[in-house]
Amino acid sequence: MSEWASEFVRNLRLWLSPGRIREEGRTPDYRFSLANERTFLAWIRTALALIAGGFAVDQFLPELRWGVRVGLSLALIGAGVLCALRGLNHWVRCERAMRRGEDLPVSRFPTVLALVVGAVSVTMAVVVVTWGPR
Repeated sequence: MSEWASEFVRNLRLWLSPGRIREEGRTPDYRFSLANERTFLAWIRTALALIAGGFAVDQFLPELRWGVRVGLSLALIGAGVLCALRGLNHWVRCERAMRRGEDLPVSRFPTVLALVVGAVSVTMAVVVVTWGPR
């Protein structure tokens, strides 16, 4: 198994058993662990907002074509699911890095999420301008 795959499996195990993270390194300053937890909660809030937005598009825009409505809804709900999973994975990776005294991990996910939300926003703006009430 490659190093990347074994690291991913290790992170997945820590998702389900976060107490095992104490087996690594030494306990960091509690302020940093609590800040890491607040960041995780911010990702979860963002995920819930995206999922709620996806349901709102589906339920409150019945005049849209089925394909456009479902596409926008699924894009928002999918982004919400990915955001929640990414938040959990980021929490584990940051906690491990802090315990080991390493640099915090970087990710391209914020860029990907911003691009998805931007694409959905532009699509919704086009829909409002072209199919809105006249």
